[in-house]
Amino acid sequence: MKLKALILPALLVFSIFGFEWNSAPVVAKKMAVYSNLPAEGTNIGDLAPEIEMMGVDGKNIKLSSLRGKLVLIDFWASWCGPCRRENPNVVNAYNKYKSVKWKSAKGFEVFSVSLDKTKDAWTGAIAQDKLVWKNHVCDMLGWSNAAADRYGVHSIPMSFLINEKGIIVAKDMRGMALHTEIDKHVKSF
Repeated sequence: MKLKALILPALLVFSIFGFEWNSAPVVAKKMAVYSNLPAEGTNIGDLAPEIEMMGVDGKNIKLSSLRGKLVLIDFWASWCGPCRRENPNVVNAYNKYKSVKWKSAKGFEVFSVSLDKTKDAWTGAIAQDKLVWKNHVCDMLGWSNAAADRYGVHSIPMSFLINEKGIIVAKDMRGMALHTEIDKHVKSF
């Protein structure tokens, strides 16, 4: 009788989700369908993949620690001319939106992912461009950066805007397009 009590639930789980060796990603996708959560990916409407990387102070920072806020994920590097020219716009957006009221988010943050290879170049550019937010990460691997690989970043600057639930709502925004996308989430100024 006890054996039947264990076998029946197991058969039910396998019949719903299937059984495959190394099937954790398959099960996660199937569970997302059953729980009305989007699958993880890098397209608009997907759940943004986790990023966990070393911050300026040497401690790891997780993207998921910002859940509940509207977050701009900004891929850049100190050696990238277009990135450095876009940085004043990102600073402007951060200053403009850090204290506004949101439709459903509890704030706005920038999560900067650098493709630099040296800490001095990275932190020097942060200071020079006055990137005042605290969420700066880098693994010092340049184009082999784990997050850039996971997000399919092949050119920079590249950005993703994620909502308070971690869902990608826009990507590859520059200039006024960034402000236009963020404005869609503002309750009032």
